[in-house]
Amino acid sequence: MEKIKKIITKIFTREVIAYIIFGILTTIVNIGISTLCESLLKIEGNISSTIGIICSILFAYFTNRKLVFNSKANTMKEKLLEFWKFILGRIFTMLIEMGGFFILYTVLAIPFIISKCTITVVVIILNFFISKFFAFKK
Repeated sequence: MEKIKKIITKIFTREVIAYIIFGILTTIVNIGISTLCESLLKIEGNISSTIGIICSILFAYFTNRKLVFNSKANTMKEKLLEFWKFILGRIFTMLIEMGGFFILYTVLAIPFIISKCTITVVVIILNFFISKFFAFKK
């Protein structure tokens, strides 16, 4: 039982808990905007998904920078480098998300919201490691 407590304590750090909270909010932004575009505005599903992704990337940068990873970038050069590293990581996962969504939604004909939620879980996990070890590394 003590070993399980230690493992849980190591995994669920303040950083991971904050990332989960803001990851959920980022996911709500992504899925909410995607669904709004697809359902209410009648924008095609793949385009709606892309709009949601872009909006959620910007939301994630501002929340992750200070509230999750406590960025210490001070100069404009450091902040710009950090921003571009974050954007590069998110472009990588955006491509994974777009491709995965296309396969699930278009090729496999899985309903929109199920496709969107499934690929989003994969992307959230990838984004944590990219942010922690690439964009906001100390």
